[in-house]
Amino acid sequence: MADSQLLVILAVAMVACVILFRLFTVLGRRTGNEREPPQPFQRIGGAAPSDVPDNKVVPLPGAAPRIVTAPDKPVDPLAHALSDIKLADRAFEAEHFLAGARQAYELILTAFASNDRAALRPLLSDEVYAAFDAVIKGREERKEKVTFTFIGVKDARISHAALKGRTAEVTVTFNAQNISSTVGENGAVVDGDPKTMRDAHDIWTFARDVRASDPNWNLVATTYGEA
Repeated sequence: MADSQLLVILAVAMVACVILFRLFTVLGRRTGNEREPPQPFQRIGGAAPSDVPDNKVVPLPGAAPRIVTAPDKPVDPLAHALSDIKLADRAFEAEHFLAGARQAYELILTAFASNDRAALRPLLSDEVYAAFDAVIKGREERKEKVTFTFIGVKDARISHAALKGRTAEVTVTFNAQNISSTVGENGAVVDGDPKTMRDAHDIWTFARDVRASDPNWNLVATTYGEA
């Protein structure tokens, strides 16, 4: 009886050994065609996360890329107009123009006060010269004399600009100080005050043909007032 049980145990052990040996031959060897074990943190369909710059957003697989653009800066009309003038006239420089406008402002006011038509004519357009000349003629007919002292320009800035065809127009706002008075034929003051300095606020527009050889600008419009 004991011998028969021993034989059964030996038979079962032999069968188990055969089965284990067959499993090892099938599962224990690599053929080179096995699939790699899954990597749960590997990016599907592209580079691994380590290959992506830190400052970039990686879209999910199948998602449409999101394009983020910076908001457009507002266009400054004055800067745009000055740029157009610069493109049409390479010699134009805003700061250089403004310095010349300050000089022209003083020269024109001084010449106008002293009835100096010769100094005014090359600096003014036909329309502005005609208006200035009409005022001068009126003073001459009434035998009035203007006493004028230019103190200086406190502030001058370009407030508007435009390129109209081949004509560039630049408007300058002046804040200046002067002393001015008008005396009649009998010596009495009819306008202004010879002892009081006043603040003047003037808006003048200068123009020039950008294709002309003459580099000078002409005064084409004026607005007078006091600050």
